[in-house]
Amino acid sequence: MIDKISVVIGSKEIIFETGRIAKQAHGSVLCQCGGTMVLSTACFDPNQKPEVDFFPLTVDYREKFYSVGQIPGNFYRREAKPSEREILVSRLTDRPIRPLFPKGFKNEVQVCQTVLSADNVHDPDVLSINAASASLHISPIPFLEPIGAVRVGYIDGNFVVNPEISQMKNSLLDLVLAGTKEAICMVEGVAKEVSEQVMLTALEFGHEWIKKIVEAIESLREKYGKEKVKIEESPIDPEIGEEVKNRLSGKVEEALFQPAKQVRRNAISKLKEDLLTYLREKFGEDRVEKAKEYIEDTFEEAVKRTLREKVINENKRVDGRSLTDIRPIEIEIGILPRAHGSALFTRGETQALVTTTLGTSQDEQKLDELTGDAFSRFFLHYNFPPWSVGEVGKLGAPGRREVGHGKLAERALLSVLPFDPYDPMLVLDPTVCFPYVIRVVSDITESNGSSSMATVCGGSLSLMDAGVPIKSHVAGIAMGLVKEGDEYRVLTDILGDEDHLGDMDFKVCGTRMGITAFQMDTKIKGVPREVMEKALEQAKEARMIILDKMESVIAKPRPEISPYAPRIFTIKIDPDKIREVIGPGGKVIREIQLKTNTEITIQTDGTVLIAADDKDSADKAIEMIENITADVEVGKIYHGKVTRIMNFGAIVNLMGNREGMIHISELAPHRVRDINEEVKVGDEVDVKVIEIDKLGRINLSKVQADIELGRIPSNPKSNKPQSTRFDGRSRGSDDRHPPKGDSHGRSYR
Repeated sequence: MIDKISVVIGSKEIIFETGRIAKQAHGSVLCQCGGTMVLSTACFDPNQKPEVDFFPLTVDYREKFYSVGQIPGNFYRREAKPSEREILVSRLTDRPIRPLFPKGFKNEVQVCQTVLSADNVHDPDVLSINAASASLHISPIPFLEPIGAVRVGYIDGNFVVNPEISQMKNSLLDLVLAGTKEAICMVEGVAKEVSEQVMLTALEFGHEWIKKIVEAIESLREKYGKEKVKIEESPIDPEIGEEVKNRLSGKVEEALFQPAKQVRRNAISKLKEDLLTYLREKFGEDRVEKAKEYIEDTFEEAVKRTLREKVINENKRVDGRSLTDIRPIEIEIGILPRAHGSALFTRGETQALVTTTLGTSQDEQKLDELTGDAFSRFFLHYNFPPWSVGEVGKLGAPGRREVGHGKLAERALLSVLPFDPYDPMLVLDPTVCFPYVIRVVSDITESNGSSSMATVCGGSLSLMDAGVPIKSHVAGIAMGLVKEGDEYRVLTDILGDEDHLGDMDFKVCGTRMGITAFQMDTKIKGVPREVMEKALEQAKEARMIILDKMESVIAKPRPEISPYAPRIFTIKIDPDKIREVIGPGGKVIREIQLKTNTEITIQTDGTVLIAADDKDSADKAIEMIENITADVEVGKIYHGKVTRIMNFGAIVNLMGNREGMIHISELAPHRVRDINEEVKVGDEVDVKVIEIDKLGRINLSKVQADIELGRIPSNPKSNKPQSTRFDGRSRGSDDRHPPKGDSHGRSYR
């Protein structure tokens, strides 16, 4: 039996369907809006593995190319490893549902999202979150409560819920938020320097629609939900538990409240090891081993409780800062001599080495999307090696976390670029022409929280160091939260421990004018409005302080790019003459590039980009292009190539597909008996245009060009007598062609 529940969000209907597809999955829901359909399946392993000490949740989002009637463009013609977008939507779906599983539930859970149909009107990413929430809620998997998700746009001064994809081009805000009935638990998005007040209003606006989605999912469970499995609680040894608490009394604070991360980590590890040694001696190896999970949970809870109580009761943080203090900041730029731009940004024990590399249009990033191939001129890559936190680990392909952090930093910088990286024809600032492809790389060299925000700051600095004309600096700050009952404290610039033991990680990026990107995750069911407002207020204050420090090092982009960066020069030609520059099969443009050692890209509007290692090469290419596109002028000298030899003259290619003829009488200052003695096919010669007849035929003279270039005297005198024409006319005669002949001036004699 097919069962459906629908809800109207804005002007669009969202339909939740179960009972038709994937009936053997523990939970299966098809979520549809318009012609976009996402299938979510949720399954779990009923047997918990005894060695698992974490919650093994996996969320995978996949887009099928058949959903838009396409065949994948890769060699195998099938969907391969997940794309960057699929990884990002997987994370977007994972983050709001992860906190809503009960503590102690450690069975393996897999949630799979599959895009079955995409109309390129309604984005499937938000449907993915709602479908996952619904499939988990109707399944027997213990999921505390459902969530809903919406996208909010800000178009022409109005908030729009779940706008169509085409509408987002005109939106100042792209906000995806998820939450329960009571509060928001996840925020993700990018903005074009919007104010904190606009952000808050957008969150409230979106949450009202989320409540309607949650109600629909609850109705789906009431009708078609399965009974939830019961969680087996870990065995408790009260005697050992009491001994752990007594043993740790007063010692956790001493170990935890240390200014340095490694000192703090070592002190906590030693305290834990000493505790286990003491318990083994008192209760025996077997008894402690059976209660090991309980002991570790109790120890972790003691550390967490100590940190939170100090924050709530004394406003005291582990490194001694106040709630609003920012860690010391150090900035260096231009530290890598051969990089086009570089910056070393250090905030406390978090450090990012960020570089900017400038490339040509050949370096554009190809994106294989459901909407077809797309290209980007700006991309940011984030790397987090294990040695940045003093650990041993495998170095391999970037993981989901690295992809997500890199995309957040990339979005933060989009608003200050001089161009739209996804639409090169859209010029954001008509006074700035910057035709380069830009790659920013952030290598985290040390980490103790907020490495993605260090990437934003370092990225902005390295862009200016590279001479990229960004309009202003962008800074990022991570805000934390400790909430106990009605009491809460918002923390500025959180450490790794404050992120791990706290309730919220709210990253806010922006300029002096407003917010450009944001991301929020919580470990509690949601964050109320007053907490969001306080966090945004403190984030703005911190952002201004960081921007002051950044501007004190470099306030505006360098006037010149690195001498090691390629030079790109721009000219404009008549679009109707593009084919002449390209030539048949690309022959002409390839020849120009080969002769000048340049890379040339021609856009449909006639913009020509010439990339060269030096200005002389670019000037030579520009001259050749201008010669091709310019109109041939009588009296002007051109450099051309001989393409054909005939018994009465030589045909010379001047530019593009335009040719002219040198009559045999204009090849040399003496009588020419054999043309091949003067020129051969492939020879490059300088010629002067002496006539363009009524039929558009171009007549050339090598003799007159040589005279003007000083290669022969204007009145040649030599050992040879002055030659005469083959027909007996004097060389000075204006009658350059016989009275009768074919289209090439050939005589009928």
